[in-house]
Amino acid sequence: MKRTLIQNATIVNEGRSVRGSVVIEGEKIAEVLEKGQKPAIPCEETINANGCYLIPGVIDDHVHFRDPGLTHKADISTESRAAAAGGVTSIMDMPNTNPQTTTLDALNAKFDLLAEKCSVNYSCYFGATNNNYTEFDKLDKNRVCGIKLFMGSSTGNMLVDKMNSLLNIFNGTDLLIAAHCENHETIKKNTEKYVKEYIEKYPHQYYHVHHETLPMGYHAKIRSIAACYESSELAVRLARIADARLHILHISTARELSLFDNDIPLEEKRITAEACVSHLLFDSSDYPELGARIKCNPSIKTKTNRDALRQAVNSNLIDVIATDHAPHLLKEKEGGPLKAMSGMPMIQFSLVSMLELVNEGIFTIEKVVEKMCHAPAQIYNIHNRGFIRPGYQADLVLVRPDALWTVSADQILSKCGWSPLEGRTFEWKVEKTFANGHLLYTDGQVDETYRGQEIYFER
Repeated sequence: MKRTLIQNATIVNEGRSVRGSVVIEGEKIAEVLEKGQKPAIPCEETINANGCYLIPGVIDDHVHFRDPGLTHKADISTESRAAAAGGVTSIMDMPNTNPQTTTLDALNAKFDLLAEKCSVNYSCYFGATNNNYTEFDKLDKNRVCGIKLFMGSSTGNMLVDKMNSLLNIFNGTDLLIAAHCENHETIKKNTEKYVKEYIEKYPHQYYHVHHETLPMGYHAKIRSIAACYESSELAVRLARIADARLHILHISTARELSLFDNDIPLEEKRITAEACVSHLLFDSSDYPELGARIKCNPSIKTKTNRDALRQAVNSNLIDVIATDHAPHLLKEKEGGPLKAMSGMPMIQFSLVSMLELVNEGIFTIEKVVEKMCHAPAQIYNIHNRGFIRPGYQADLVLVRPDALWTVSADQILSKCGWSPLEGRTFEWKVEKTFANGHLLYTDGQVDETYRGQEIYFER
């Protein structure tokens, strides 16, 4: 098997940053070398990584690649190439597609699509409905990353809103339950309240209030802090009663952080939390400039909430940083909070965005690697990925600091063709991405012939 030496890098792994080298042999990491150690046997290829940081490939546990059925805006091929360009080597795809991944047949068809089209490593969720919990026992726990539960309505309308159904779901599986938590009734009441308020204030705009007229800032009022907390609190309560394994997705409020624990090691936690890149980057003061481009569910909230999430990453109340990568065409993002589609494409620039926060002193690079690489592997019990260890799959990323570049439309690989980060200048750059030892991305190009591997879960 071919041996490749990546030498003279700063290796960031398991809380340490050390100067060293890594030997790739075939698909796996053969050696991790420090302090001038030499490979056991010569290597056929040497990559000089002087000035670069070598990290494990990012594992994004929360993406919407829109395949099947919504491929006019994104598909597995385009979005997995964007992932590779962003240093993401493994993804877990969500079930709100067409058809929805809520039956065994749809699940098997999704796996077939991923095997055929995905450039990076992959798994997908099985979507919960109000009545399909009897299918949970038929799932292959080594293949399926978890059960996706929408406790708030979002794109795809997979809302589970019956208490009996929620009880059956939480008591019906020992798989991880990944929950979107927003209280539907609170959102409905808020919508009625703020539409009425706006009509009373601007009566001449009544006929347009459900379209462009209502300012985008109302999105955070409609999908409010209370809506998030009420739903998250219920999910935590149900999980504790059932002793279920719960992972709450895209936490967006300071108030929700009180529901989580940072006093026990990650491997002992039964309830974990995810923050998304968008909620760590943006706040409600960005609505006037970016408008619907940053409209997502849960909503982008105030700077106070954003800063609390950043602190929670450092204190380990937040366990994972993911993207909720959710592309839409720009024409689908037109209009106000009651019309524009929710979601944004983030996967290609997620790692460099978090590394920019390292430059700002918000996070350390070790913390970014912990939350984007190690923690997803630990929470989902992923076999031999997420760390730089001998015998592990060689999912690796070389990133270079002090490499100024600006996001432009021609660099965007997502099919939707836009990013809320267009025009933003970064000082970090992904130079090379390896998946299973294969050089998948280098010199600005993705190897479109390569296909990733299915992720295996140890359960």
